[in-house]
Amino acid sequence: MRSYQPDLTPPWKKSAPAPEVPAETDLVVEEAVTGFCGAVIRCEKTAEGPTVTLEDRFGKHRVFPMAPRGFLLEGRVVTLVRPSAGGPVRPTRTASGSVAVPGARARVARAGRIYVEGRHDAELVERVWGDDLRIEGVVVEYLEGIDDLPSIVRGFAPAPDARLGVLVDHLVPGSKESRIAAQVSDGDVLVVGHPYIDVWEAVKPSSVGIAAWPVVPRGQDWKTGVCRALGWPENTGAAWQRILSSVRSYRDLQPELLGRVEELIDFVTLPD
Repeated sequence: MRSYQPDLTPPWKKSAPAPEVPAETDLVVEEAVTGFCGAVIRCEKTAEGPTVTLEDRFGKHRVFPMAPRGFLLEGRVVTLVRPSAGGPVRPTRTASGSVAVPGARARVARAGRIYVEGRHDAELVERVWGDDLRIEGVVVEYLEGIDDLPSIVRGFAPAPDARLGVLVDHLVPGSKESRIAAQVSDGDVLVVGHPYIDVWEAVKPSSVGIAAWPVVPRGQDWKTGVCRALGWPENTGAAWQRILSSVRSYRDLQPELLGRVEELIDFVTLPD
């Protein structure tokens, strides 16, 4: 018979049990060993034990064992467990992937602003980041192009307590947009952009139900050319509503746009 061996580990060296958290869909956690951060998309039973699949902001999937003390939730060590069948379903994330704040009231608008090029850009930002923007008190306005951006920035008079962020389409080296952006460089102005000709392309083709965004020959109106190539009616307003309705969350957008919008929100909400 084996003799009893007492546990002589000092109490202050023992690990406290981690709280158990149901791995509900859209819960965002960080895997403790790899640092991979993502939203829960499913839990599964395997021969080796239960696993959880996480999806990061770029759409990459990773599968991890649901080991004790295996994850971090908002910086706190937790143990993920399978959610109970038929348990209450509650939204834990906004469309942008941020923590949902049920019942939160909109904050009074800040002096800082985010400018985007056009109405479609503004509607897409609202669809995905609208909840975040209201909580932070950030107003998004559209410019109808950026040809007059330098004079608009001068009129806005950016300051440490009124920062200005600008999102530009097709911001690539040598473009007209890049030359205009260089004219408004300032510590209280941040101009960022994505590489796409139009914000339509920032929506993943798979979300819209197409194989890829078509290449439109130079000299043609790009949006009309897209409708023509896809066999859609040549009504760009109706086409945009079709595209916008396919966007349900950040997962439907390309990472080149996701990172830039979040960078702007962070910039205009920094403490003075």
